[in-house]
Amino acid sequence: MKKFVHLVIASIVGSALTLGVFMAAGFGKKESTPFLHTTSAIPAHNVVYSVKEDGEIVPLEFTEVSKQVMDAVVHVKTSRKISAREQGYYNPQFPSDPFGDDFFRFFFDQPVKPRDNKQKEEPLIQSGSGSGVIINPNGYIITNNHVIADADEIEVSLPDNEVYKAKVIGSDPSTDLAVLQIKKDGLTSLPIGNSDEVEVGEWVLAVGNPFDLNSTVTAGIVSAKGRNINIINDKSAIEAFIQTDAAINPGNSGGALVNLKGELIGINTAIASPTGTYAGYGFAIPANIVSKVIADIMKYGMVQRAYLGVIIREIDGTFADKNNLKRYEGAYVDSLMEKGAAAAAGIKEGDVITAIAGKPVRKTSDVLEQVGRHHPGDQISVTVDRKGKELTFTVVLADQKGERKITSREDQGVLDLLGASFETIDENMARKLGIEGGVRVKELRNGIIKNQTAMKEGFIITGVNNKKVTSVDQLKKELETIKGGAMFSGIYENYPGEIYYAFGIE
Repeated sequence: MKKFVHLVIASIVGSALTLGVFMAAGFGKKESTPFLHTTSAIPAHNVVYSVKEDGEIVPLEFTEVSKQVMDAVVHVKTSRKISAREQGYYNPQFPSDPFGDDFFRFFFDQPVKPRDNKQKEEPLIQSGSGSGVIINPNGYIITNNHVIADADEIEVSLPDNEVYKAKVIGSDPSTDLAVLQIKKDGLTSLPIGNSDEVEVGEWVLAVGNPFDLNSTVTAGIVSAKGRNINIINDKSAIEAFIQTDAAINPGNSGGALVNLKGELIGINTAIASPTGTYAGYGFAIPANIVSKVIADIMKYGMVQRAYLGVIIREIDGTFADKNNLKRYEGAYVDSLMEKGAAAAAGIKEGDVITAIAGKPVRKTSDVLEQVGRHHPGDQISVTVDRKGKELTFTVVLADQKGERKITSREDQGVLDLLGASFETIDENMARKLGIEGGVRVKELRNGIIKNQTAMKEGFIITGVNNKKVTSVDQLKKELETIKGGAMFSGIYENYPGEIYYAFGIE
Protein backbone atom coordinates (compact mmCIF):
# COMPACT_ATOMS: atom_id res chain seq x y z
CA MET A 1 0.00 0.00 0.00
CA LYS A 2 2.85 2.39 0.87
CA LYS A 3 4.51 1.74 -2.46
CA PHE A 4 1.28 2.62 -4.29
CA VAL A 5 0.97 5.90 -2.39
CA HIS A 6 4.55 6.84 -3.26
CA LEU A 7 3.90 6.12 -6.94
CA VAL A 8 0.80 8.26 -6.93
CA ILE A 9 2.63 11.21 -5.38
CA ALA A 10 5.45 10.87 -7.92
CA SER A 11 2.90 10.79 -10.72
CA ILE A 12 1.20 13.96 -9.51
CA VAL A 13 4.49 15.80 -9.19
CA GLY A 14 5.52 14.60 -12.64
CA SER A 15 2.27 15.91 -14.13
CA ALA A 16 2.78 19.30 -12.54
CA LEU A 17 6.30 19.53 -13.98
CA THR A 18 5.01 18.48 -17.40
CA LEU A 19 2.35 21.19 -17.27
CA GLY A 20 5.04 23.73 -16.39
CA VAL A 21 7.12 22.69 -19.39
CA PHE A 22 4.16 22.97 -21.78
CA MET A 23 3.31 26.44 -20.44
CA ALA A 24 6.89 27.60 -20.70
CA ALA A 25 7.01 26.38 -24.31
CA GLY A 26 4.04 28.56 -25.27
CA PHE A 27 1.22 26.07 -24.96
CA GLY A 28 -0.32 28.03 -22.07
CA LYS A 29 -0.64 31.76 -21.66
CA LYS A 30 1.67 33.78 -23.90
CA GLU A 31 2.56 36.33 -21.25
CA SER A 32 5.88 35.69 -19.57
CA THR A 33 5.77 35.59 -15.77
CA PRO A 34 8.59 35.59 -13.20
CA PHE A 35 7.43 32.17 -12.01
CA LEU A 36 7.63 30.59 -15.44
CA HIS A 37 10.97 32.22 -16.12
CA THR A 38 12.40 30.81 -12.89
CA THR A 39 10.96 27.37 -13.51
CA SER A 40 12.36 27.13 -17.01
CA ALA A 41 15.83 28.00 -15.70
CA ILE A 42 16.00 24.97 -13.37
CA PRO A 43 18.40 22.33 -14.76
CA ALA A 44 16.90 18.97 -15.67
CA HIS A 45 19.62 16.94 -13.90
CA ASN A 46 20.33 16.58 -10.15
CA VAL A 47 23.12 18.92 -9.07
CA VAL A 48 23.88 20.43 -5.66
CA TYR A 49 24.73 24.12 -5.87
CA SER A 50 26.73 26.38 -3.60
CA VAL A 51 27.00 30.16 -3.35
CA LYS A 52 30.47 31.72 -3.62
CA GLU A 53 31.50 34.79 -1.60
CA ASP A 54 30.72 37.07 -4.52
CA GLY A 55 27.19 35.64 -4.75
CA GLU A 56 27.82 33.49 -7.82
CA ILE A 57 25.89 30.20 -7.80
CA VAL A 58 28.16 27.30 -8.80
CA PRO A 59 27.91 23.50 -8.73
CA LEU A 60 29.32 21.92 -5.57
CA GLU A 61 32.02 19.47 -6.64
CA PHE A 62 34.79 17.59 -4.87
CA THR A 63 37.35 16.98 -7.59
CA GLU A 64 40.03 19.42 -6.42
CA VAL A 65 39.95 18.42 -2.76
CA SER A 66 39.95 14.73 -3.79
CA LYS A 67 43.14 15.31 -5.80
CA GLN A 68 44.72 16.98 -2.75
CA VAL A 69 44.01 14.19 -0.28
CA MET A 70 44.07 10.87 -2.17
CA ASP A 71 47.88 10.63 -2.32
CA ALA A 72 48.07 10.98 1.47
CA VAL A 73 45.86 7.97 2.28
CA VAL A 74 47.50 4.54 2.21
CA HIS A 75 46.46 0.89 2.31
CA VAL A 76 47.55 -0.94 5.50
CA LYS A 77 47.81 -4.73 5.34
CA THR A 78 48.63 -6.95 8.30
CA SER A 79 49.27 -10.61 8.97
CA ARG A 80 49.55 -12.66 12.12
CA LYS A 81 50.40 -16.31 12.65
CA ILE A 82 48.10 -18.18 15.02
CA SER A 83 50.11 -21.12 16.33
CA ALA A 84 48.66 -24.59 16.78
CA ARG A 85 48.88 -24.09 20.56
CA GLU A 86 46.85 -20.88 20.39
CA GLN A 87 44.18 -22.19 18.03
CA GLY A 88 42.21 -23.85 20.77
CA TYR A 89 41.83 -20.56 22.61
CA TYR A 90 41.79 -18.25 19.58
CA ASN A 91 38.51 -16.53 18.75
CA PRO A 92 38.50 -15.69 15.00
CA GLN A 93 36.04 -12.87 15.62
CA PHE A 94 38.61 -10.93 17.66
CA PRO A 95 39.70 -8.21 17.08
CA SER A 96 37.99 -7.73 13.71
CA ASP A 97 34.56 -7.97 15.31
CA PRO A 98 35.06 -7.79 19.08
CA PHE A 99 31.42 -7.00 19.64
CA GLY A 100 29.84 -10.01 17.89
CA ASP A 101 26.54 -8.97 16.35
CA ASP A 102 26.35 -5.63 18.14
CA PHE A 103 24.95 -2.68 16.22
CA PHE A 104 28.20 -0.73 16.38
CA ARG A 105 31.22 -2.27 14.69
CA PHE A 106 34.82 -1.48 13.85
CA PHE A 107 35.06 -1.68 10.08
CA PHE A 108 38.45 -3.33 9.80
CA ASP A 109 38.37 -5.96 7.05
CA GLN A 110 40.08 -8.93 8.67
CA PRO A 111 39.28 -12.30 7.09
CA VAL A 112 40.70 -15.38 8.78
CA LYS A 113 41.72 -18.50 6.90
CA PRO A 114 39.05 -21.14 7.67
CA ARG A 115 40.23 -24.18 9.57
CA ASP A 116 39.16 -27.76 9.94
CA ASN A 117 40.48 -30.72 11.84
CA LYS A 118 43.22 -31.32 9.28
CA GLN A 119 44.50 -27.76 9.75
CA LYS A 120 44.64 -28.07 13.53
CA GLU A 121 48.38 -28.79 13.52
CA GLU A 122 49.20 -25.99 11.07
CA PRO A 123 49.55 -22.30 11.98
CA LEU A 124 46.70 -20.12 10.82
CA ILE A 125 47.38 -16.89 8.99
CA GLN A 126 45.16 -14.05 10.13
CA SER A 127 45.25 -11.29 7.52
CA GLY A 128 43.83 -7.81 7.74
CA SER A 129 43.25 -4.78 5.59
CA GLY A 130 42.71 -1.19 6.67
CA SER A 131 43.75 2.35 5.85
CA GLY A 132 46.18 4.95 7.11
CA VAL A 133 46.91 8.67 6.71
CA ILE A 134 50.35 10.13 6.03
CA ILE A 135 50.89 12.88 8.59
CA ASN A 136 54.53 13.66 7.87
CA PRO A 137 56.55 13.62 4.60
CA ASN A 138 59.19 11.47 6.33
CA GLY A 139 57.02 8.36 6.39
CA TYR A 140 54.92 8.74 9.53
CA ILE A 141 51.39 7.36 9.24
CA ILE A 142 48.40 7.42 11.59
CA THR A 143 45.91 4.54 11.66
CA ASN A 144 43.63 2.74 14.12
CA ASN A 145 45.12 0.63 16.86
CA HIS A 146 42.67 -2.17 16.08
CA VAL A 147 44.05 -2.30 12.52
CA ILE A 148 47.57 -3.23 13.62
CA ALA A 149 47.00 -4.82 17.06
CA ASP A 150 48.69 -8.24 17.40
CA ALA A 151 50.12 -8.08 13.86
CA ASP A 152 53.38 -9.91 13.18
CA GLU A 153 53.91 -8.05 9.93
CA ILE A 154 52.58 -4.73 8.62
CA GLU A 155 52.79 -3.58 5.02
CA VAL A 156 51.85 -0.16 3.68
CA SER A 157 50.85 0.23 0.06
CA LEU A 158 51.06 3.77 -1.34
CA PRO A 159 48.58 5.07 -3.93
CA ASP A 160 51.19 4.44 -6.67
CA ASN A 161 51.30 0.76 -5.53
CA GLU A 162 54.75 0.98 -3.92
CA VAL A 163 54.85 -1.36 -0.91
CA TYR A 164 56.88 -0.85 2.29
CA LYS A 165 57.28 -2.70 5.56
CA ALA A 166 55.99 -0.60 8.46
CA LYS A 167 57.17 -0.25 12.03
CA VAL A 168 54.87 0.59 14.95
CA ILE A 169 56.17 3.74 16.64
CA GLY A 170 53.47 3.74 19.29
CA SER A 171 49.81 2.99 19.91
CA ASP A 172 47.00 3.96 22.24
CA PRO A 173 44.08 1.56 22.77
CA SER A 174 42.20 4.22 24.78
CA THR A 175 41.65 6.29 21.65
CA ASP A 176 42.17 3.42 19.16
CA LEU A 177 45.07 5.19 17.44
CA ALA A 178 48.53 4.06 16.34
CA VAL A 179 51.52 5.68 14.64
CA LEU A 180 53.50 3.76 11.99
CA GLN A 181 56.63 4.61 10.04
CA ILE A 182 57.95 3.48 6.67
CA LYS A 183 61.37 4.19 5.13
CA LYS A 184 60.29 6.70 2.51
CA ASP A 185 60.77 10.46 2.32
CA GLY A 186 59.06 13.14 0.28
CA LEU A 187 55.57 11.78 0.81
CA THR A 188 52.35 13.76 0.42
CA SER A 189 50.92 14.43 3.88
CA LEU A 190 47.66 15.88 5.13
CA PRO A 191 47.47 19.02 7.27
CA ILE A 192 45.54 18.45 10.50
CA GLY A 193 42.56 20.74 10.94
CA ASN A 194 40.79 22.00 14.05
CA SER A 195 37.94 19.60 14.79
CA ASP A 196 36.38 22.13 17.19
CA GLU A 197 35.51 24.24 14.16
CA VAL A 198 33.70 21.38 12.40
CA GLU A 199 29.97 22.05 12.22
CA VAL A 200 27.00 19.73 11.90
CA GLY A 201 25.78 19.87 8.30
CA GLU A 202 29.26 20.60 6.91
CA TRP A 203 30.34 18.70 3.79
CA VAL A 204 33.09 16.13 4.35
CA LEU A 205 34.89 13.43 2.35
CA ALA A 206 35.86 9.96 3.60
CA VAL A 207 38.98 8.49 1.96
CA GLY A 208 40.15 4.92 2.40
CA ASN A 209 40.32 1.40 1.03
CA PRO A 210 36.95 -0.31 1.60
CA PHE A 211 36.80 -3.99 0.57
CA ASP A 212 40.42 -3.66 -0.70
CA LEU A 213 39.29 -1.08 -3.27
CA ASN A 214 42.24 1.32 -3.21
CA SER A 215 41.85 5.10 -2.96
CA THR A 216 38.09 5.34 -2.64
CA VAL A 217 36.46 8.74 -1.96
CA THR A 218 32.90 9.21 -0.71
CA ALA A 219 31.06 12.40 0.26
CA GLY A 220 28.54 13.28 2.94
CA ILE A 221 27.92 15.67 5.78
CA VAL A 222 28.74 15.80 9.46
CA SER A 223 25.65 14.28 11.08
CA ALA A 224 26.58 14.89 14.72
CA LYS A 225 29.51 15.54 17.05
CA GLY A 226 30.61 14.15 20.40
CA ARG A 227 29.14 10.68 19.92
CA ASN A 228 29.97 8.10 22.60
CA ILE A 229 29.01 4.66 21.23
CA ASN A 230 30.93 2.47 23.72
CA ILE A 231 32.86 0.56 21.08
CA ILE A 232 36.48 1.01 22.25
CA ASN A 233 37.19 -1.93 24.52
CA ASP A 234 39.36 -0.14 27.06
CA LYS A 235 38.63 0.95 30.62
CA SER A 236 40.10 4.40 29.87
CA ALA A 237 38.41 4.77 26.49
CA ILE A 238 37.91 8.27 25.09
CA GLU A 239 34.98 8.44 22.69
CA ALA A 240 33.71 11.72 21.26
CA PHE A 241 33.30 10.71 17.63
CA ILE A 242 32.37 12.87 14.67
CA GLN A 243 29.38 11.18 13.04
CA THR A 244 29.06 11.31 9.27
CA ASP A 245 26.83 9.87 6.56
CA ALA A 246 29.68 9.64 4.04
CA ALA A 247 29.73 6.00 2.92
CA ILE A 248 32.40 4.00 4.75
CA ASN A 249 32.82 0.23 4.89
CA PRO A 250 35.16 -2.56 6.09
CA GLY A 251 38.69 -1.51 5.14
CA ASN A 252 38.07 2.20 5.79
CA SER A 253 39.41 1.91 9.35
CA GLY A 254 42.26 4.35 9.85
CA GLY A 255 41.34 6.37 6.77
CA ALA A 256 40.81 10.10 6.51
CA LEU A 257 37.77 12.26 7.11
CA VAL A 258 38.55 15.63 5.51
CA ASN A 259 36.82 18.96 5.06
CA LEU A 260 36.57 20.81 1.75
CA LYS A 261 39.84 22.62 2.52
CA GLY A 262 41.62 19.26 2.37
CA GLU A 263 42.33 19.25 6.11
CA LEU A 264 42.20 16.08 8.20
CA ILE A 265 39.36 16.51 10.69
CA GLY A 266 39.06 12.88 11.81
CA ILE A 267 40.27 9.28 11.54
CA ASN A 268 37.47 6.95 10.42
CA THR A 269 37.04 4.20 12.99
CA ALA A 270 33.60 2.58 13.20
CA ILE A 271 30.19 2.26 11.59
CA ALA A 272 26.68 1.82 12.91
CA SER A 273 25.35 -1.21 11.08
CA PRO A 274 23.30 -4.34 11.77
CA THR A 275 25.13 -6.09 8.91
CA GLY A 276 28.74 -4.90 9.17
CA THR A 277 28.52 -2.82 6.00
CA TYR A 278 27.45 0.75 5.31
CA ALA A 279 24.00 1.55 6.69
CA GLY A 280 24.12 5.33 6.82
CA TYR A 281 26.36 6.28 9.75
CA GLY A 282 30.09 6.28 10.34
CA PHE A 283 32.26 7.57 13.20
CA ALA A 284 35.64 9.30 13.18
CA ILE A 285 38.06 10.24 15.96
CA PRO A 286 38.28 14.07 16.08
CA ALA A 287 41.50 15.60 14.76
CA ASN A 288 42.22 17.46 18.00
CA ILE A 289 42.45 14.15 19.87
CA VAL A 290 44.48 12.64 17.02
CA SER A 291 47.04 15.45 17.09
CA LYS A 292 47.47 15.16 20.87
CA VAL A 293 48.08 11.40 20.68
CA ILE A 294 50.56 11.82 17.82
CA ALA A 295 52.46 14.54 19.67
CA ASP A 296 52.70 12.43 22.84
CA ILE A 297 53.91 9.33 21.03
CA MET A 298 56.51 11.27 19.06
CA LYS A 299 57.77 13.27 22.04
CA TYR A 300 57.45 10.88 24.98
CA GLY A 301 57.18 7.46 23.32
CA MET A 302 53.82 6.95 25.00
CA VAL A 303 50.53 8.76 25.49
CA GLN A 304 50.35 10.95 28.58
CA ARG A 305 46.80 10.32 29.74
CA ALA A 306 45.26 12.83 32.14
CA TYR A 307 42.39 11.96 34.48
CA LEU A 308 39.84 14.14 36.23
CA GLY A 309 39.15 11.46 38.82
CA VAL A 310 35.37 11.27 38.51
CA ILE A 311 32.75 8.74 37.51
CA ILE A 312 30.20 10.61 35.40
CA ARG A 313 26.87 9.78 33.81
CA GLU A 314 24.52 11.24 31.25
CA ILE A 315 21.57 13.41 32.23
CA ASP A 316 18.16 12.98 30.67
CA GLY A 317 14.71 14.18 31.67
CA THR A 318 13.92 11.15 33.82
CA PHE A 319 17.26 11.26 35.65
CA ALA A 320 17.00 15.03 36.19
CA ASP A 321 13.52 14.75 37.69
CA LYS A 322 14.51 11.83 39.91
CA ASN A 323 17.53 13.71 41.30
CA ASN A 324 15.85 17.14 41.49
CA LEU A 325 18.16 18.66 38.90
CA LYS A 326 17.19 21.90 37.22
CA ARG A 327 19.11 21.18 34.00
CA TYR A 328 18.95 18.48 31.37
CA GLU A 329 22.45 18.89 29.95
CA GLY A 330 25.88 18.36 31.44
CA ALA A 331 27.75 15.47 33.08
CA TYR A 332 26.53 14.32 36.48
CA VAL A 333 29.28 13.50 38.99
CA ASP A 334 28.18 10.11 40.27
CA SER A 335 31.27 9.42 42.38
CA LEU A 336 34.81 10.63 42.98
CA MET A 337 38.08 8.73 43.00
CA GLU A 338 39.85 8.91 46.32
CA LYS A 339 42.72 11.41 46.13
CA GLY A 340 41.72 12.18 42.55
CA ALA A 341 42.18 15.55 40.88
CA ALA A 342 38.51 16.57 41.10
CA ALA A 343 38.17 15.67 44.77
CA ALA A 344 41.35 17.57 45.62
CA ALA A 345 39.96 20.67 43.87
CA GLY A 346 36.66 20.62 45.79
CA ILE A 347 34.26 19.04 43.30
CA LYS A 348 31.59 16.91 45.01
CA GLU A 349 29.27 14.05 44.19
CA GLY A 350 26.01 15.37 42.77
CA ASP A 351 27.66 18.29 40.98
CA VAL A 352 26.82 18.71 37.32
CA ILE A 353 29.82 19.61 35.14
CA THR A 354 28.75 22.32 32.70
CA ALA A 355 32.09 23.50 31.25
CA ILE A 356 35.74 22.40 31.05
CA ALA A 357 38.52 24.76 30.04
CA GLY A 358 35.86 27.23 28.97
CA LYS A 359 34.21 24.72 26.58
CA PRO A 360 30.54 23.91 27.26
CA VAL A 361 29.71 20.38 28.46
CA ARG A 362 26.39 18.99 27.27
CA LYS A 363 27.14 15.27 27.68
CA THR A 364 29.74 12.96 29.14
CA SER A 365 31.67 12.65 25.86
CA ASP A 366 32.44 16.39 26.07
CA VAL A 367 34.23 15.77 29.38
CA LEU A 368 36.20 12.83 27.96
CA GLU A 369 37.26 14.82 24.91
CA GLN A 370 38.34 17.96 26.73
CA VAL A 371 40.25 16.15 29.50
CA GLY A 372 41.74 13.77 26.92
CA ARG A 373 43.49 16.69 25.22
CA HIS A 374 45.51 17.52 28.33
CA HIS A 375 48.46 16.06 30.19
CA PRO A 376 49.03 15.12 33.84
CA GLY A 377 50.02 18.29 35.68
CA ASP A 378 47.96 20.59 33.46
CA GLN A 379 45.63 23.04 35.20
CA ILE A 380 42.13 23.37 33.78
CA SER A 381 39.02 25.18 34.91
CA VAL A 382 35.95 23.05 35.66
CA THR A 383 32.58 24.74 36.05
CA VAL A 384 29.80 22.91 37.88
CA ASP A 385 26.20 23.45 38.81
CA ARG A 386 25.78 22.66 42.50
CA LYS A 387 22.09 22.76 43.40
CA GLY A 388 21.49 25.71 41.11
CA LYS A 389 24.65 27.60 42.04
CA GLU A 390 27.45 27.93 39.47
CA LEU A 391 30.97 27.28 40.81
CA THR A 392 34.30 27.15 38.98
CA PHE A 393 37.30 25.16 40.24
CA THR A 394 40.92 25.01 39.14
CA VAL A 395 41.84 21.34 38.79
CA VAL A 396 45.37 19.95 38.46
CA LEU A 397 44.99 16.81 36.38
CA ALA A 398 46.71 13.56 37.34
CA ASP A 399 47.63 10.29 35.67
CA GLN A 400 46.10 6.92 36.52
CA LYS A 401 48.41 6.55 39.51
CA GLY A 402 47.61 10.00 40.85
CA GLU A 403 50.91 11.53 39.71
CA ARG A 404 50.65 15.14 38.52
CA LYS A 405 53.59 15.12 36.13
CA ILE A 406 54.73 13.77 32.77
CA THR A 407 56.03 10.20 32.94
CA SER A 408 58.78 8.99 30.63
CA ARG A 409 59.38 5.37 29.72
CA GLU A 410 62.56 5.49 31.79
CA ASP A 411 60.48 6.36 34.87
CA GLN A 412 58.32 3.27 34.44
CA GLY A 413 59.09 -0.10 35.97
CA VAL A 414 58.93 -3.18 33.78
CA LEU A 415 55.50 -4.16 35.12
CA ASP A 416 54.16 -0.69 34.30
CA LEU A 417 55.44 -1.04 30.75
CA LEU A 418 53.51 -4.28 30.40
CA GLY A 419 50.34 -2.32 31.14
CA ALA A 420 48.88 -4.73 33.67
CA SER A 421 48.34 -5.29 37.36
CA PHE A 422 49.23 -8.68 38.85
CA GLU A 423 48.57 -10.76 41.95
CA THR A 424 50.15 -13.93 43.31
CA ILE A 425 47.61 -16.75 43.49
CA ASP A 426 47.30 -18.49 46.87
CA GLU A 427 48.19 -22.11 47.62
CA ASN A 428 44.56 -23.29 47.59
CA MET A 429 44.01 -21.92 44.08
CA ALA A 430 47.30 -23.42 42.90
CA ARG A 431 46.30 -26.85 44.22
CA LYS A 432 42.87 -26.58 42.62
CA LEU A 433 44.48 -25.80 39.24
CA GLY A 434 47.16 -28.45 39.62
CA ILE A 435 50.11 -26.06 39.43
CA GLU A 436 52.93 -25.14 41.79
CA GLY A 437 51.98 -21.46 41.77
CA GLY A 438 51.49 -18.52 39.45
CA VAL A 439 50.69 -14.88 38.87
CA ARG A 440 47.22 -13.79 37.80
CA VAL A 441 46.71 -10.86 35.38
CA LYS A 442 44.14 -8.79 37.29
CA GLU A 443 43.71 -5.86 34.92
CA LEU A 444 44.95 -4.89 31.47
CA ARG A 445 45.41 -1.30 30.34
CA ASN A 446 47.48 0.43 27.68
CA GLY A 447 50.85 -1.25 27.43
CA ILE A 448 52.98 -3.96 25.83
CA ILE A 449 50.70 -6.90 26.60
CA LYS A 450 47.56 -5.27 25.23
CA ASN A 451 49.34 -3.86 22.19
CA GLN A 452 51.23 -7.01 21.22
CA THR A 453 49.18 -9.99 22.37
CA ALA A 454 45.62 -11.30 22.62
CA MET A 455 45.96 -12.03 26.33
CA LYS A 456 42.82 -11.61 28.45
CA GLU A 457 42.41 -10.62 32.08
CA GLY A 458 42.48 -13.70 34.33
CA PHE A 459 45.43 -15.35 32.58
CA ILE A 460 47.66 -17.08 35.14
CA ILE A 461 51.37 -16.82 34.32
CA THR A 462 53.34 -19.91 35.33
CA GLY A 463 56.54 -19.30 33.42
CA VAL A 464 58.68 -16.67 31.67
CA ASN A 465 61.01 -17.92 28.92
CA ASN A 466 60.69 -21.49 30.29
CA LYS A 467 61.55 -20.43 33.85
CA LYS A 468 58.91 -21.12 36.51
CA VAL A 469 57.20 -18.14 38.11
CA THR A 470 55.17 -18.40 41.32
CA SER A 471 55.02 -14.79 42.62
CA VAL A 472 54.81 -11.18 41.41
CA ASP A 473 58.29 -10.44 42.77
CA GLN A 474 59.72 -13.39 40.87
CA LEU A 475 57.92 -12.26 37.69
CA LYS A 476 59.41 -8.79 38.02
CA LYS A 477 62.90 -10.17 38.69
CA GLU A 478 62.82 -12.41 35.62
CA LEU A 479 61.54 -9.64 33.33
CA GLU A 480 64.20 -7.17 34.47
CA THR A 481 66.93 -9.50 33.17
CA ILE A 482 65.34 -9.95 29.73
CA LYS A 483 66.42 -8.02 26.66
CA GLY A 484 64.59 -8.14 23.36
CA GLY A 485 61.58 -10.31 24.04
CA ALA A 486 59.73 -12.59 26.43
CA MET A 487 57.32 -15.49 26.29
CA PHE A 488 54.73 -16.07 28.99
CA SER A 489 53.39 -19.58 29.51
CA GLY A 490 50.32 -20.17 31.62
CA ILE A 491 46.68 -21.17 31.86
CA TYR A 492 43.17 -19.82 32.12
CA GLU A 493 41.17 -21.04 35.09
CA ASN A 494 38.29 -22.50 33.11
CA TYR A 495 40.08 -23.47 29.91
CA PRO A 496 42.11 -26.64 29.33
CA GLY A 497 45.70 -26.68 28.18
CA GLU A 498 48.71 -24.39 28.39
CA ILE A 499 48.74 -21.10 26.47
CA TYR A 500 51.76 -19.08 25.28
CA TYR A 501 52.08 -15.34 24.61
CA ALA A 502 55.23 -13.78 23.14
CA PHE A 503 56.06 -10.06 22.98
CA GLY A 504 58.95 -7.66 22.61
CA ILE A 505 60.46 -5.53 25.38
CA GLU A 506 62.51 -2.48 24.42
